[in-house]
Amino acid sequence: MIGYLKGTVAAIHKNTNNRVILLIETNNIGYEVQIVPRMITQLPGIGESIQVFTHLQTREDQMVLYGFSAIAERDLFRQLISVSGIGTQLAIALLNTLELQELVQAIVGENTKVLEKTPGVGSKTAQRIALELKTKLAQWRQEAGLTAIVSSGLSVAIQEEIEMTLLALGYTGSEVMQALQALSQEQKLSSQISTEEWIKKAIAWMAQELG
Repeated sequence: MIGYLKGTVAAIHKNTNNRVILLIETNNIGYEVQIVPRMITQLPGIGESIQVFTHLQTREDQMVLYGFSAIAERDLFRQLISVSGIGTQLAIALLNTLELQELVQAIVGENTKVLEKTPGVGSKTAQRIALELKTKLAQWRQEAGLTAIVSSGLSVAIQEEIEMTLLALGYTGSEVMQALQALSQEQKLSSQISTEEWIKKAIAWMAQELG
C-alpha cells in the first residue's frame, strides 16, 4: 500500500476520460495520480515540491492511484467506496462537489438533499450513503472512546453528531473531547447555536490551543 507520495510536480493534465491526472516525480519515477478536480487550485507549480496522500486500487487489468491533499479526505474516500454501489468516480465527484466538512456533516446529519447536489447521486443513493456511513462513523466514535457527557447543554444526539464530524475531519478523540469540554465552560456560548457553529468553534479552539 502506498500511503503517500512526496516529490515534485512534473505535469497536470486531463486524460481521455476527462479525469484530472497529476504526474509526480519521486526518485526519478513518475507516478500518475488521479486527483479531485478542485484540488488543482491548491497545487504548487511545475517543478515544485508536493505531498499527496494516496489510495491504490488494484484490478486485474490495471492499478490506479488516487491522490488527496489531506489524510481525512483520503480516508473519507475509502469509506465512500465501501458503500454498496459507490465507485471511485462517484466518490471523487462527491468530494469535488462538496467541501470536506460539508460532505461529512451531510452524512452525519443524514441531509440527503445536500448529497444530491452531486451529479449522479439520486435520492436512493444519497440515502444509502447517509445510512451506511453514519453507522460506520458512529462505530468509529465508540472506538475513539467518546462516551463521556460534556456539560454544555447540548443534547446527546447533537453532541454525537459534532463528535462524529470532527473525527471524520481527522481530529483525535482526545482532541475532540478537550475542545468540547473547554467550549462548554464558555458562558457566552449558547447551546442554541447551530451544530455547524459548534464545529467551527471546536476547530478554531483546537487550532489555537493544540496547534
